[in-house]
Parts: sequence; C-alpha cells; structure tokens
Amino acid sequence: MFVHDYLAALEAGDVQRILTLFTADAIVHSPLYGEMPAGEFYPALFADTAESKLTLKTVLHGDHEGSPTVAFWFDFNWTLANGSPAPFSVVDIAKLNSDGLITELHIIYDTSPIRTLFEHSQQQTHHKD
Repeated sequence: MFVHDYLAALEAGDVQRILTLFTADAIVHSPLYGEMPAGEFYPALFADTAESKLTLKTVLHGDHEGSPTVAFWFDFNWTLANGSPAPFSVVDIAKLNSDGLITELHIIYDTSPIRTLFEHSQQQTHHKD
C-alpha cells in the first residue's frame, strides 16, 4: 500500500522516492507551507527537517467525486533543521488517480503548538543566507 511507502520516504527525507507516489502536477495543501506543487513542497519540507520519526495510527479508505481517497492518521515526531523538536499528530488525505498516484494531498493538523518554533527556525535559516 502506498501509505507505508509514503511514510517511509517521508521519514527518510527522500525527495525522489516520495515524488514517485505523486502525479507530475500533484498539489500539496499544508497548514504551514500553504498550497504548493509536490515537487516544490517536499524539497522545502526536507530542507527544514533535521529528523523525523513517524508512527502510523490508522488508514481509512473512501471515495471523493469518483476518485479513490485515502486518509491516514499518524504521529509526526519532527525535529526542525535548527534542532528544535516540533512533534504533532496529523491526518493526510490523499486523492488518487486510476493508477493509484496522488493527485492532491491535504495535510491537516493543529499548527498552534509548533508554529512559533517553525517561524523562528525559518528566520534563522533566512538570516544565514
């Protein structure tokens, strides 16, 4: 199942591996990064990540407007590039095409516990450039 492949690539920070699960024009909707093409989102996320450990909780299957949809709930034990821990629990909802590739991914979680850490990390990163 693609969920296990997705989480393994996400945990490893492997851009090429994760993008094989998406269509070329796939869009990611993220509460921290906004709406971005998958090919831009994952390099940005991985650049902001020192380490991540993921724990899958459950997977739900459905249908949205005739397209298969998979929701998966997992714990994302995220360590930002500056070393700050920023763990959260998240639900990703993936809309799939007929080949089983992700066309659209919605990432859903409460950003309030980590937003300040993330923004501080972003400021540190941009001041180094």
